[in-house]
Amino acid sequence: MNHESSLTHGPRPILPDMLRQEFRHLRASWWWFLLLGILLAVGGTAALVFPAVTVFTSYVTVVILGVTLMISGTAVIVTAFWAGRWSGLLVHLLVGILYFVAGLAMADAPRESAEFLTLFLATLFIVAGAFRAVAALVIRFPHWGWTLLNGVITLLCGVVIYRHFHEASLWVIGVLVGVDLLFQGWSWIALSIAVRNIPDEIA
Repeated sequence: MNHESSLTHGPRPILPDMLRQEFRHLRASWWWFLLLGILLAVGGTAALVFPAVTVFTSYVTVVILGVTLMISGTAVIVTAFWAGRWSGLLVHLLVGILYFVAGLAMADAPRESAEFLTLFLATLFIVAGAFRAVAALVIRFPHWGWTLLNGVITLLCGVVIYRHFHEASLWVIGVLVGVDLLFQGWSWIALSIAVRNIPDEIA
C-alpha cells in the first residue's frame, strides 16, 4: 500500500517544480527572443523594401539551397557506401549524385536556378489557386467566399509571375524569404512578450 502510494503521489510534486524552473528560465531570457525577433523582422523588412537587398537575397537563397543540396548529396553518398553492400546501395547512390549535381548547378548558376524556381512557384500558385477556387465553388463549405477569394488571388499572382518570370526571378524568391522572415520575427517578438508576462505564481 505504501509502495503504491509512493508510485501514485511521488512524482506529482516534481513536475510543477520542473515547470516553474523552466518558466523562470524562459522569463529571465525573454529579451533574447525579443532580440531574435527584431533582427528577423528587420531582415525581412529590408528584403521587402530595398530592391537591391531583395535581388541579393534571391541569389543568396539559391546559393544556400544549392550548397545544402550538395552537402545532403555527399552525406547520402557516404552513407550508402558506409552501410556496405546492400540492396539499396545503387538507389541511394543515384539519389546522392542527383542531389549533389543539382546543388552544384544551383550554386554555380544562381540566376538560371532562380528563374527555374520562380517558374516552379508560378506553376504551383496557378494550380493551387485554381484548385482552391474550384473547391470553394463546388463544395460551398462555410465561409467559402474567403477561400474563393484566396484562390483567385493566388491564381492571379501565379499568372503575373509566369508572364514576367524572367524579370520576376530577380525578386520573387527574395520577397518570399522576406515575408517569411518578417512573420517569423513578429512571432518571436510576440513570444518574448508572452514569456516576459508570465505571472510570478507560475514562475
